[in-house]
Amino acid sequence: MKKLILAVLVSLGLQTQAQVNWCDSLSYSIFPNTILTITPSSGGIGNMVGAIDWNWTACNSVACYIPQGNNPFSFPLLNMTDTVKLCYDAYIYTLDSTTIVCQHCDSLVYDFNQFGWVVIARNVSTGLPGFVIEEDGVRWYNNIIYDLKGRELNEIPVGEIYIRGGKKYINIK
Repeated sequence: MKKLILAVLVSLGLQTQAQVNWCDSLSYSIFPNTILTITPSSGGIGNMVGAIDWNWTACNSVACYIPQGNNPFSFPLLNMTDTVKLCYDAYIYTLDSTTIVCQHCDSLVYDFNQFGWVVIARNVSTGLPGFVIEEDGVRWYNNIIYDLKGRELNEIPVGEIYIRGGKKYINIK
């Protein structure tokens, strides 16, 4: 079956190329400290982009805060007893003058046994296209499945190329 699919792809002249998902390359580290302090990382894309602007917020049940400092970023107004939603919007400026927007949020708590902040719920990074900013400020990611003609599908097809989240996939099972 795999040889048949490969033969079909070759006969149609389709090219398979590795795609860079810029947002997947972004991450951050948390310093072991009572004050939530983080430093961002651009992974392996640091030499492939012109610049990255990071905009951070950390929210507890009362308010949202912007950081003090600029790499490392710290949030001294948060308490160790807070459950925190830490988010960043990263603006990646590529060498060909393209701007890519990535958004990511995690939930954190202070672990008194480890003496530091830890992630309790990791969310998935998203980037444009598929990342929509609505008029009311609500952000969501379009994870709908489409065929190559742009028709919405109710389930993942077997043996056919489909699109989800702006990427092409093929399910061979």
